[in-house]
Amino acid sequence: MQQLQAWLRRAWRTRGPVALALWPFALIYGAVEVVRSGLYRSGLCRSGHPGKPVIVVGNVIAGGAGKTPVVIALSKHLQARGLRPGVISRGYGRRSRACMEVLADSSTEDVGDEPALMARSCPGVPVFVAAQRMDAARALLSAHPDTDVIVCDDGLQHLALRRDIDICVFNDDGVGNGLLLPAGPLRQPWPQHVDFVLHAASAPPARTSSPAFAVRRCLAPWAVQSDGQCIALSELRGQPLHAVAAIARPDAFFDMLRAAGLTLASVQALPDHYNCDSFNPFIDGRNRVICTEKDAVKLWSKDPSVLAVPLLMDIDARFFQALDAALDRRLQSGTALH
Repeated sequence: MQQLQAWLRRAWRTRGPVALALWPFALIYGAVEVVRSGLYRSGLCRSGHPGKPVIVVGNVIAGGAGKTPVVIALSKHLQARGLRPGVISRGYGRRSRACMEVLADSSTEDVGDEPALMARSCPGVPVFVAAQRMDAARALLSAHPDTDVIVCDDGLQHLALRRDIDICVFNDDGVGNGLLLPAGPLRQPWPQHVDFVLHAASAPPARTSSPAFAVRRCLAPWAVQSDGQCIALSELRGQPLHAVAAIARPDAFFDMLRAAGLTLASVQALPDHYNCDSFNPFIDGRNRVICTEKDAVKLWSKDPSVLAVPLLMDIDARFFQALDAALDRRLQSGTALH
């Protein structure tokens, strides 16, 4: 599966033979999206709003774009402003479909790896998961009625939830070849109207008219143990490590570890959101395991010695200024729905 995903990502960079062969299927996919959007616009499919401003952080490409670090950074920013944010998510990859609050010690099997990471990373920010995001929003507001603003992890394509501010996140691949699935990486046509674009590439995606701001992702200079203690990466240099990543782009994580001067004796790329049930922490036999924070919330119960390296998100300060202005307008005048 991981090899297939990597092969597709390479094929999606150009409009080569693979993209051309899959183009008829992309036309069908696009037609379905047009019909679905039309049903919501006409009111035949109903959408709802929870009554508090909703900020959706999503993407239009398949695979990881870096939404979760943005949700975490955004939640901390709103807290620092003195607001009371709450987060909702579908909880992709979890085994339960129940609507529930995510606690710092919640099982990833019940709530999903990304919501579990968000709950651990943002103390004081309630996180709720549900199969339908409106159910998660209602449960959040029922349990925490003082919530000022709701941040939705993913959901640009989830039209059943009306929102006030859309943020579209791109990794450094941008829109790839610009084609819809499966001929390209796009989950919906681009450009689309969104309030803000965050991009990891040197330039924003082509043809966007939305305000665009750069983000820079880098590894923290420390690793975290299961007990919360931190170890400087400099102390790990020269030690053979076994690197694990169950994310959309594991090679990018491995490359950052090597760039930090770490010695990777072996690497293990697993499918994104892999539940790690069959993970053997001693597969390498002797080398300590190092992984992402998203993977650590699943692996620490199996091997407390696993080290997690946080991914830091450096977002252009002008983005937060623009976001604050847009959010203040909605808070002061009442929710202005899209």
